[in-house]
Amino acid sequence: MANRDILAIGTSAGGVQALTFLAKQFHPQFPASVLITIHLPSGIRSALDELLNRAGPLPAKFAGDGDVLERGQIYIAPPNRHLIVDEFRLALGEGARENHARPAIDAMLRSAAVYCGARTVGVVLTGTLGDGASGLWAVRRAGGISVVQDPEDAEFSEMPLTALKRSRPNHIVRLADMPALLNRLVHQQTGAVKLLPQSLKFDVDRARGGHSTTDGMDGIGRRSFLACPDCGGVMWEIDEDELSRFRCHVGHAYTAEMMSLALDESLRRALASAERALEERVALARKLNKQALDAGHRLLAETLAERLREFEREMDIIRTSIRRMDRLATDVDGAKRAAAR
Repeated sequence: MANRDILAIGTSAGGVQALTFLAKQFHPQFPASVLITIHLPSGIRSALDELLNRAGPLPAKFAGDGDVLERGQIYIAPPNRHLIVDEFRLALGEGARENHARPAIDAMLRSAAVYCGARTVGVVLTGTLGDGASGLWAVRRAGGISVVQDPEDAEFSEMPLTALKRSRPNHIVRLADMPALLNRLVHQQTGAVKLLPQSLKFDVDRARGGHSTTDGMDGIGRRSFLACPDCGGVMWEIDEDELSRFRCHVGHAYTAEMMSLALDESLRRALASAERALEERVALARKLNKQALDAGHRLLAETLAERLREFEREMDIIRTSIRRMDRLATDVDGAKRAAAR
């Protein structure tokens, strides 16, 4: 039987330091291909390949479309492209963003689960928000091994903590102990092939850039009452054991936690727009009221003054709602940090 020869690592904030540490520890004859997705800004050249080349014995490069996988090689997802594993080759996907990210860690991990199955070791390191949790669940479902950095050890704990809660990983370790664990795992023989939900293959095709239909979406999930925060389309709810995630037929995808955050952001923007519109109405009402007073139109001025007071009451309600949302967001962030400790 083959060894676990696909090591797929996802990270975000704080990830450059973590990846540099791991690169220093890889053995020169490392018997697996190393795939890395880190959230990089588009339009700005990254020197991560040069940094990892200098750090350790394994060569590192940004992945190219159609690259043949080689053991002992590090492949990095380029900015603005999903890194897709297609059994023994790589593809660069132009599909929609997932959890506001492209490249998305979930897209890479799901593709490894679909096409490499039990050959895969999936890893989630330091980072914010929740990208990687759903993909790590897919890796474990496929018979692969899932590893999460201990949230207490991570520079940014939210991404490991979310992965820990959603995917129930096989291993939770500190970064210092991870090189020895990974070296042991990639030398293990693979297990039995496991059947995967149809939705995972569908997700990989969407990450490549393939199109979907409402009928196709009905085949993998159920229509929800939620609208996509990106395009306004219908979202389908897809079950992953006792947890759920969401995808629209355009391809935008969210975990349940990220969907909640995205809806909060949409509501915050809508309230800010309402506040701005009311400020403009108040300013105009004041101007018209003054003009009426200056012209001696007392009855009109009283009517405008009443409208002005009503607009000001409405504006206070909107501002109070915005402050309440901001306080709630602060309380939630504090609760997450406390849970991570």
